[in-house]
Amino acid sequence: MASKTVFVNQFTNGILGPDESMLGPVEDGGVIIANTAPGCWGPMLTPAIRGGHEVTRPVQVEGAEPGDSIAIRILSINVTSRCTASGNDTTFADRFLGDPYVAGKCPQCGTLYEETCVEGTGPECVKCAKCGAPAAPFAFTNGYTIAFNDKGTLGVTLNKEAAQKAADDARENMCIPDNSIQNPVVAMAPSDLPGLVARMIPFVGQLGVVPVRNTPDSHNARDLGSFLVDAPHEYGITQEQLDDVTDGHMDINRVRAGAVLIAPVRVPGGGVYVGDMHAMQGDGEIAGHTADVSGVVTMQVSVLKGVTCGGPIILPVYDDLPLLARPLNDEEKHQAMLEAEKWGVALEESAPISFVGSGPTLNDATSNALTRAAEFLDCTVPEVMNRATITGNIQIGRAPGTVTATFLAPTAKLREKGVYDLIRTQYGL
Repeated sequence: MASKTVFVNQFTNGILGPDESMLGPVEDGGVIIANTAPGCWGPMLTPAIRGGHEVTRPVQVEGAEPGDSIAIRILSINVTSRCTASGNDTTFADRFLGDPYVAGKCPQCGTLYEETCVEGTGPECVKCAKCGAPAAPFAFTNGYTIAFNDKGTLGVTLNKEAAQKAADDARENMCIPDNSIQNPVVAMAPSDLPGLVARMIPFVGQLGVVPVRNTPDSHNARDLGSFLVDAPHEYGITQEQLDDVTDGHMDINRVRAGAVLIAPVRVPGGGVYVGDMHAMQGDGEIAGHTADVSGVVTMQVSVLKGVTCGGPIILPVYDDLPLLARPLNDEEKHQAMLEAEKWGVALEESAPISFVGSGPTLNDATSNALTRAAEFLDCTVPEVMNRATITGNIQIGRAPGTVTATFLAPTAKLREKGVYDLIRTQYGL
């Protein structure tokens, strides 16, 4: 029996795929409320988590089958962490097998995916539970601890003394959920960038559906997923299998409250999961990481029967649309009609849509987004390139390779493909 609401407070061990049992099901049109754990740094410091992140257990959606899509409307995102820590990273070559995000290894006893504990604070506080050796595969090259105001509108980075105070009660200050096993990154007390003020615009870096093969969650996109090709650990894949990812790990800052994500279903029930909430992030996430936080996400899910797309589609909130891709206002429509009449041209009715692409490089990701758009709209890539140039743009989600291609597309084709009603509702058309 499907539920109208499914509450999620359980997490994977970092692996998504058919071997991960699903919660639910939630009914078509129902709501998922998820208490999420911080993404990157905490799981990166916890080798027992095998995916580089710690996302929620997937939720089955009633009636969703391969060949369908699931529309996920993000109703709200609420940060619960009082502070977090992040920064640019480096790795210890003797503390992992092939990939530090996926296959942590103790440098002393050689245990793979070893259990760890936190002893004290500072850069070497994460220890192997078996032999006591420093075990974190990562360290900061430049790191910061950031505290958030009570209104949830901004954060302030801390100096050494304040970062140490936060580290003394790291798990509590990060509000890490009870079922999370990650080591709290705040315990490392980085403080290289004190006194900086950053606005909070929270979003989720991970949102999507389960892939058809067991995949480390942070690598569920074609850029980071390329690290799995011929990898020496058990999650290695072939180049052809890279196409099996579902691009759930986008790090696109427009996946925030009010946005709609359309995710193509690959397995029965879809398996909607979420995580890696960020307090803020500029396009590109150029430091490799941003301010990962705990939080509560509320989403409404709807099955789009027979709507097939090559990858995720985003309907951002209006303010996040590129200026060129925003629907015309009444005066613009009037002026366009006058000019069209001069030349005897019939105006196209169009509406905004944003296609996600991923790849090992930004050029590959852009090509992927354009190809997905062309295949969905039954047109050529050059046509999509022209539309994105004069009625939209390409925006970087994450380096090395997630992007969106956003532009105005013909409403007749959007109706035919079964997504126009969502677009019309999203933008009040």
